[in-house]
Amino acid sequence: MRIGIKLMLVVVYLWLAPAITPGSEVRVKMSDLPPAVQATVKEQSKGATIRGFSKETEKGKTTYEVELTKNGRGKDVSMDTDGKVVEVEEEVAIGSIPEAARTAIEKGAKGGKILKVEAVSAGGGAAQAYEAQVLKAGKRSEVRVAPDGSPKPEED
Repeated sequence: MRIGIKLMLVVVYLWLAPAITPGSEVRVKMSDLPPAVQATVKEQSKGATIRGFSKETEKGKTTYEVELTKNGRGKDVSMDTDGKVVEVEEEVAIGSIPEAARTAIEKGAKGGKILKVEAVSAGGGAAQAYEAQVLKAGKRSEVRVAPDGSPKPEED
């Protein structure tokens, strides 16, 4: 009897955990997005292929993200509940970023392989940071730098 109750509690926890975990991200459909977010998605996805959508609530703030592929490169657009673009992460060639940022990324990835580089901008403007996914000794990590090559920690 006790094993049955414990098993039931574990199942209920695993079922509810994604909904109650702070900062949890869940996959959603276009029809689940607020109308203003849907309008922004339609605008931002022109000429692109939509790969998926997600919704994240962190510290009481909800954001939506559309994952796109445009011209063979990834592009993620994050929006608030009013459809305002709050961040864009767009895959770029490492040779296209400022020299100082490229040098810092290559230094941070020394001994590893740079898998991809993304330009990160607030509201879709000029890049405020560059993120590189690195594979080193079988482990993935991220190097994040400002355009001038200085370290750029993730902002909350």
